[in-house]
Amino acid sequence: MKRAFVFPGQGAQYPGMGKDLFDKSSNARELFKQADDILGYSITDIMFEGSEEDLKQTKVTQPAIFLHSVILAKVADKEFSPDMVAGHSLGEFSALTAAGSLNFEDGLQLVYQRAIAMQAACEMNPSTMAAIIGMENEIVEQVCSSIDAVVVPANYNTLGQIVISGSHEGIDQAIEILKEKGARRALKLPVGGAFHSPLMEPAREKLAATISAAPISAPLCPIYQNVDALPHTDPDEIRNNLVAQLTSPVRWTQTVQNMLKDGATDFIESGPGKVLQGLIKKVDREAIVKSLEI
Repeated sequence: MKRAFVFPGQGAQYPGMGKDLFDKSSNARELFKQADDILGYSITDIMFEGSEEDLKQTKVTQPAIFLHSVILAKVADKEFSPDMVAGHSLGEFSALTAAGSLNFEDGLQLVYQRAIAMQAACEMNPSTMAAIIGMENEIVEQVCSSIDAVVVPANYNTLGQIVISGSHEGIDQAIEILKEKGARRALKLPVGGAFHSPLMEPAREKLAATISAAPISAPLCPIYQNVDALPHTDPDEIRNNLVAQLTSPVRWTQTVQNMLKDGATDFIESGPGKVLQGLIKKVDREAIVKSLEI
């Protein structure tokens, strides 16, 4: 039996997230308080008492999801015993920290700097994303490449579900064409910008040196990274993939397929919500999926 632990990305947040951990575990309370000190403001107040709007800001969302995911893995103790790990976008940083490749403070600092850089890139280039459902990947890719405006595949979430990312003009054109070609659904998402697209290049440039200098060590088990959906343990490879991830698509479908091929029998989601469990079930109906609990 091989256990694959997976960590969610942006979109999994909800008001009150992490409060149950804080209330149940003294170790969790210490880590949440440490996080407030590291960031220099009370992110726990926003997580526990903030509104949906408060939590939607990228600079809040990313560290909040990271904290929920990593602290849950840390306080679950023996329940967190991975043979392999993976994270969806932001979740890759949670996976690396939970698996010991980054320490708690360095992981949180990196995530916060990533969030600030991505939010700045969004403000520099107004842009968006759209979910395309019921269309083959190849057709979505062809349509994106045929449009002059910026629009690219960003998230290969599961079979028959892909998210595209780009300028408002590019996304509008792609939605229109894909609907004509028979997409079951093609709708814009309520996001602040075009994540995992060339429009994130300013964020990639800003973070490249920071990630390259980060004290990343070999994780306790392989991490399947978004860029190529393959397992990695070499710190230099991990660093390069984290930098490339900002402007490259998240190959989540391929990641799950490769984990299954490499023997994963149980998928355990560590973090808020159950988004990844749903995506995994659509890749393989027989997969055993559940949430990590304390």
